[in-house]
Amino acid sequence: MKIAIVGCGALGSYYGARLCRDGHEVHFLLRSDFEAVRRRGVFIRSPEGDFNVRPRCAQSPAQIGLADLVLIGLKTTANDQFPQLLPPLVGPHTAVVTLQNGLGNEEALARLFPVEQILGGLCFVCLTRVAPGVIQHLDHGRIVLGEFQRWPEPRTQDLATLIRHAGVPCVVTDDLTRAHWEKLVWNVPFNGLGVASAAGIDAVTRGSLAPGQALGASLTTDQLLADPAWETLVLALMHEVIHAAHGLGLKVPEALAEKHVARTRTMGPYKASTLVDFERGQPLELPSLFLEPLRLAQQAGVPTPRLQALCSLLEQMAP
Repeated sequence: MKIAIVGCGALGSYYGARLCRDGHEVHFLLRSDFEAVRRRGVFIRSPEGDFNVRPRCAQSPAQIGLADLVLIGLKTTANDQFPQLLPPLVGPHTAVVTLQNGLGNEEALARLFPVEQILGGLCFVCLTRVAPGVIQHLDHGRIVLGEFQRWPEPRTQDLATLIRHAGVPCVVTDDLTRAHWEKLVWNVPFNGLGVASAAGIDAVTRGSLAPGQALGASLTTDQLLADPAWETLVLALMHEVIHAAHGLGLKVPEALAEKHVARTRTMGPYKASTLVDFERGQPLELPSLFLEPLRLAQQAGVPTPRLQALCSLLEQMAP
């Protein structure tokens, strides 16, 4: 299968490398890492075993041409680049899979391509890009795959099989929207509080920085769970997201909060992606990860005071 990876940071590089090692024709669309990957390939460091692959490298979509499968690992802050990056890669039979965080990504793709070509994948994985073309895989890796606004098709099962054959656990969901909210149950507290913790728990509670307030050190996932006050806030945010999903008619189980916390304890001192972006001074994925869930919760009439306070504070802290 000819596969194009658009967005070759930690996420795209990791899954692209897995598929490349499994024998597929994988093309990486690269910018800053082009020379490093062209010369040395991609190195994956993982507790499951280190490996190196040599994907085909391109600096423009036209150099790749039409693909059978397009995997999108871009930050959602780059979604305005879809019209330039994707059409040269997408033919009438191309499957377009967004692996991005948050809400609204499939809708953005549907403005360019037919709904029946669009899928979403939710990635539950701990990754860090430690150098150009070098990815550290820390824990997990599972993908939940689903069709946008449709029931799973035979193609969905075929793609899940392809991903599993590459060594990545993959399951198919019959409700991609519910799956998005199930991941938001993790993303909202750990991505959000990872950044907001630099302002302190009082600032998170009131939803604002004090005049002239200096920021402290941000907390990793293990630090958030090691402090009872922060852990209580993590769980409270999780349950607000779950109740918002219920208000939208989505059957997200209450027990998911504790399951996410248990999985997170195995990650060690992990920095969620929003915290990494914050520390690098890069734009934060606020609309997809925080503001859109808040908007939908308010539209459904579900009170989410902690989420609202978190959104207000993150907007003030964003670079």
